[in-house]
Amino acid sequence: MLLTIPLVFAFGLALAFLLRAKTLGFGSAFIAAMFGFYLSATGAAKPINTLMVAAAAALLHLH
Repeated sequence: MLLTIPLVFAFGLALAFLLRAKTLGFGSAFIAAMFGFYLSATGAAKPINTLMVAAAAALLHLH
């Protein structure tokens, strides 16, 4: 849960940047946001979260 909030913020900033740079249209941004919203309500949410936590932990342990 501690990793979820910063990731939501980071992906939100990335989406805002892509919209501002006009490399992503509003329709595509809406589709991406809705996909993420509905994906979070499926059984795939827990494995994806576990994968992201493991990736973050691996990055912290790189030398």
